[in-house]
Amino acid sequence: MALEMRDTCERCEASLTATGTAYICSYECTFCPACTTTMNHVCPNCGGNLVQRPTRKEPASA
Repeated sequence: MALEMRDTCERCEASLTATGTAYICSYECTFCPACTTTMNHVCPNCGGNLVQRPTRKEPASA
């Protein structure tokens, strides 16, 4: 099962890209760097740690 790469912050709805910085918990709740810092790297949904999400290569354009 692949990691779901959500494209918006769950807190402020900032746009996130597959190659940009984002943070996730073990349930894949996804947040931008600014919100993650404000929340002290703790997920407000499950109480778990927020860690930097791995990046993906952008799909090749046709």
